[in-house]
Amino acid sequence: MRATKVTEAEPIRCLKCHRRLRNPSFDGLGPKCRRKVFRASRAPQLAAQYKSDLVDKAIDLLEMGGLIPLRDTGKNAVFLAVSSDGTTAYRTARAACTCPAGLKAKHMCCHRIAAHVVELAA
Repeated sequence: MRATKVTEAEPIRCLKCHRRLRNPSFDGLGPKCRRKVFRASRAPQLAAQYKSDLVDKAIDLLEMGGLIPLRDTGKNAVFLAVSSDGTTAYRTARAACTCPAGLKAKHMCCHRIAAHVVELAA
């Protein structure tokens, strides 16, 4: 009988604070970070700054785990945002987004608003 070496998988970590998660979550956030993001998404400054339907789309994006951090450098964090139909991913930050609405820059896109919410939750 041959002995096989059992290797442990990498621990699952929170996408925001990088703490080890005991239970995997659908959005990649731990319970404390999820509460912080939820509170930040209800901030009155978001309602005053952006259209309510875009804020709702940004919250949906966050709740579904569609905003994945690529590089975290404080206020200039870069994320990968999944499109609403799930077929395309865009690079986004609070300052810019590569989605069609972000490239036209006529209106703020929901990806940038979601990045703003994560920034407020810090």
